[in-house]
Amino acid sequence: MIFYTPDIEKDPHLPEEESQHAVKVLRLEAGDKIELVDGKGNYYEAEIAFPHHKHCQVNVLNKVSDYRPQPVHIHIAIAPTKNMDRLEWFAEKVTEIGVGEISLLLCDHSERKVVKTDRLEKILVSAMKQSKKAYLPRLNEMISFKEFMKKPHPEHCYIAHCYEQDKRSLAKDYQAGEDVLVLIGPEGDFSEEEVRLAIEKGFVPVTLGESRLRTETAGVAACHTVQVVNEMIN
Repeated sequence: MIFYTPDIEKDPHLPEEESQHAVKVLRLEAGDKIELVDGKGNYYEAEIAFPHHKHCQVNVLNKVSDYRPQPVHIHIAIAPTKNMDRLEWFAEKVTEIGVGEISLLLCDHSERKVVKTDRLEKILVSAMKQSKKAYLPRLNEMISFKEFMKKPHPEHCYIAHCYEQDKRSLAKDYQAGEDVLVLIGPEGDFSEEEVRLAIEKGFVPVTLGESRLRTETAGVAACHTVQVVNEMIN
């Protein structure tokens, strides 16, 4: 069983929620072996030292730094869906695949204008543990599309949209080994003004395939495409 311990280097206790799960749910006892990740790339083998449902003490037996690092930094900036379940599904799946950063965009056609990120953070942690990763993706608070365009971006940036204009295939244009940012619009797509602004800022218009995808599916498809391209060179 893997537990999330972001402060394990300073505090040899599981966080309260993880302690509750270890002691009350799993009934772990002193001497039982467990695994820990801190979300910063470190993986630990440990054992229960003193079981307690609020502050379970552990002994670290072994540490592996930079555990299962991602070959590139994948950043998906996405307009949250009206149905939060769909956004949560997206967050879970891209974490399993290997996303490094998620930004939430407020676009001209956005139906959801407010997102509380506390629950999303928990979903990211759960997905990180489930997929046995040691890096927790960065989750950025919602920001307007125009403000996001003012931020510094990596050299390789793409915007996926559905308008009839010249677009490249992400799978063919993206080159392995490159950090990448992909913009995914809301259910009603980006506005034409947003597409124009992104292209002016150097974003390359791309397609994710012939099918018209839901917002959350497009986000997962973009992340998986980048990951597959990188895996093909190994």
